[in-house]
Amino acid sequence: MITKEQIPEVLDHQVYDAEGKKIGEAGHVFLDDVTGQPEWASVRTGLFGSHETFVPIHDAAMVEDHLEVPYSKDQVKDAPHVDVDQGGHLSEQEERRLYDYYGVDWGGYRQETGRTDTATAGTTGTAAAAGTAGTAGSRTGAGGTRGRDRDEAMTRSEEEMRVGVERQETGKARLRKYVVTEDVQKTVPVRREEVRVEREPITEENRGEAMSGPEISEGEHEVTLHEERPVVETEVRPVERVRLTTDERTEEETVEGQVRKERIEEEADDKRRRRR
Repeated sequence: MITKEQIPEVLDHQVYDAEGKKIGEAGHVFLDDVTGQPEWASVRTGLFGSHETFVPIHDAAMVEDHLEVPYSKDQVKDAPHVDVDQGGHLSEQEERRLYDYYGVDWGGYRQETGRTDTATAGTTGTAAAAGTAGTAGSRTGAGGTRGRDRDEAMTRSEEEMRVGVERQETGKARLRKYVVTEDVQKTVPVRREEVRVEREPITEENRGEAMSGPEISEGEHEVTLHEERPVVETEVRPVERVRLTTDERTEEETVEGQVRKERIEEEADDKRRRRR
């Protein structure tokens, strides 16, 4: 059970379910008007805490630096939406609807806390602001204290938009190696032999060799011709190493949202109003 002294430890801290799954961040704590004890906590879920739901903390506990509730993450995120009125209270109908959703025995709990069926029965009081526990019976909205303090002053509060970033997966990149065939042309010089007839006149130096055979005869002389032809072969050799790396690039993005601000009007007896 969460006590009033533990409220500062709850506010703006993470909320986990019974299985250790993070649900969101605790926004406000609501006190019971009758007992003055913490009864409900609002949990901000979704991107940038855009969605806010209620969860009972009667059976919750602080575990290290977070609040642990005996309900599942999906159950808390899908809880009925509740509008807190200008006084910062949960109506009896809204609270009963939440108790029915979470399966809490409303009748048994009413007897345990001493509630009655008066006009104020079933309402839940102060939503404690950060660092304060509030007082039972005061009226505080989801944005902070709305009622009168002991010094008869009224506190005006504003919502502040907090913008954060989350890292998410956008895709995958991979290297794939495959084989292609290309046509390659290269020019190389080749040699071939051709027949050329040479005629040599008879001289005193070659007369003896020329007259060594028969005077008149038939004969034949053969010469072998050669030529070069291109021969193609391939060999594999490494040419480069390829790997994947990532580079981070920072860009500016503009985020728009809505925040609520309280305004205080002073109304005189003559019905004239002056805004501050």
